[in-house]
Amino acid sequence: MAELETNADKILAEAMRQSAKIEEDIKVNPMKYRVLTGDRPTGRLHIGHYFGSLKNRVRLSKLGVPTMILIADYQVLTDHDAFDKISENTKQLVIDYLAAGIEPGKNVCIYPHSHIPEANQLMVPFLTLVSSAELDRNPTVKDEIIKSGMKSVNAGMLTYPVHQAVDILFCKGNVVPVGKDQLPHLEVARLIARRFNNKFCKDSEPVFPEPHALLSKTPMIMGLDGTAKMSKSLGNTIMLCATEDETAKAIKKAKTDQERRITYDPVNRPEVANLLRLISLCTGEEPEAIAERIGEGGGGMLKSTLTEALNEELRPLRTKRAELEGNMDYIRQVLNDGVSQAREMAQKTLEEVRHVMNMEI
Repeated sequence: MAELETNADKILAEAMRQSAKIEEDIKVNPMKYRVLTGDRPTGRLHIGHYFGSLKNRVRLSKLGVPTMILIADYQVLTDHDAFDKISENTKQLVIDYLAAGIEPGKNVCIYPHSHIPEANQLMVPFLTLVSSAELDRNPTVKDEIIKSGMKSVNAGMLTYPVHQAVDILFCKGNVVPVGKDQLPHLEVARLIARRFNNKFCKDSEPVFPEPHALLSKTPMIMGLDGTAKMSKSLGNTIMLCATEDETAKAIKKAKTDQERRITYDPVNRPEVANLLRLISLCTGEEPEAIAERIGEGGGGMLKSTLTEALNEELRPLRTKRAELEGNMDYIRQVLNDGVSQAREMAQKTLEEVRHVMNMEI
């Protein structure tokens, strides 16, 4: 157990070092990288997604970094029964992306992986490069199984990291924005790339890059209950599509504590600290300065400050979102264009893979 923890610490330390290095270089050489990021279409996005990933995607794409935004619809089947809503949820994700400022086109590709058959053909050779024991040990998969409450674990769940490797490698993605908890999945992709190149590319150039993590600098966005990560399933979120009145009502129910004076103390006052961090993400002020300004205003002033800041931050997004809701033909066009772009990449990669594996006819 200690050996596994030591190995995890080494992986984290190396990921942090590489992430810092990439952050500096990406500003100067954006075209050197290809980012792979995305979401599962299990519902609409909330402010945790917005601050945790959407704003960063907009930043990277505007820097000129080629960006692949995956809608992981197949992966919904591993631990959800809501397959009847996948199509609608997919379109709603695209609306959230575009409303947040992502601009699809030559540099930004948005697509569902179920529509990229050439990429999914990589699944079989990739599965031969990892052992069942290695998949069993993946801590992120174990956590997902526990959270889902699954009584019987399907093979799709166990091979989830391999499918993620397919998503990353088919387009030669070399940067993946993740939190620390997703590093085990990314290590599987790195392992598969390395083993494929070592096995099949001894006499040729490597087919796949070993992707690196771009670790998020945004702290974990806790839910309004102050006790768990913001999650649709826990009902502790504020959705991006919520109205300003709905936002105010949700924040009014947010948990604080009994002390009147507002201070930033994440250890002893986690619920208050969480709301202060949310204000900080909207305004750019330090949480300590916000707490000092509110002072004796108590929980009521804290909540009203957050309501005002969040509604101000999201107002342009919500206006754009309402416009996009009325133009579903455009949303479908964005997806179709993304599928065409991604399939072209996948076909080229599949041809390379067949060549080095001696499977050409």
